[in-house]
Amino acid sequence: MRTLYHLWLHPFSRKTRITLAEKKLDFELKLEKVWERRTDFLVMNPAGDVPLLIDEDGTKLANSSVISEYLEEVYPEIDLLGDDPVSRAETRRLVGWFDVKFNKEVTENLLGEKMMKRFHKLGEPHGPTIRAGHANIHYHLDYISFLLEKRRWLTGDNFSLADIAAASHLSSIDYIGDVPWADHKEARQWYARVKSRPSFRPLLEEVIPGFDASAQYRNVDF
Repeated sequence: MRTLYHLWLHPFSRKTRITLAEKKLDFELKLEKVWERRTDFLVMNPAGDVPLLIDEDGTKLANSSVISEYLEEVYPEIDLLGDDPVSRAETRRLVGWFDVKFNKEVTENLLGEKMMKRFHKLGEPHGPTIRAGHANIHYHLDYISFLLEKRRWLTGDNFSLADIAAASHLSSIDYIGDVPWADHKEARQWYARVKSRPSFRPLLEEVIPGFDASAQYRNVDF
C-alpha cells in the first residue's frame, strides 16, 4: 500500500494528500509528529520533515514539490500541471507563489505562531508577527481574485496544482478562522468550489486533538 506521512494542518502535507486523491491513487495516511525526531522516520527521511511518500514499489519521496512532479510523471493519466509549456510554467509559477511567498508572509505568521509553536513547544505566539499575517493575507486574496477575473481556475480552465497549493495553505488558515472571506467575494467563491471537490472532503473532516475548527471550516456553502 502507498503510504503518506503527514502532520495535522501542515499545508504541504495537505497539498500532497489532495494531489494523490485528484489522481485517484489510494494511500494510507500516517501521522508523523516531526518534533519527536523518531529514529525510524529519520532513516527514511533525514530531513525529518513531512510530507514523505512511500510509493507502492518502495520509492521514498520527500518535499511536496518533488512529490507532485513525480506523481505527474509516473501517473500522467490525470493531468494537474498543464497540457502545454506555457500552462505548465504558469502552474509552477503559482505553486511557487503560494508555497514560498504566501507561506512566508501568511502561513508562518498565522498558523506557525498560533498552532505550530504549540506543537513544537516554542513559546507564546508573537503578536506583531500575527498582525503582519493578518495584513498580508488581504494582498494574496486580492491576487487570487485578480487571477479569477478571466479564469475559471487559477491557471485557466482546468483545476491544477496551483489551485491545490493555494487551497492547502488557505485551508490550514481557515481551520483557525483567520481568512477574511467576507472581504474577498471572488476568492471565497473559488474556495467554495475547491471545498466541493471529493479530494478535499477528508481535510474538512479532519479533527486536531485539542483544537476546534472555525465555524465555517467544514461548511461548503459558507
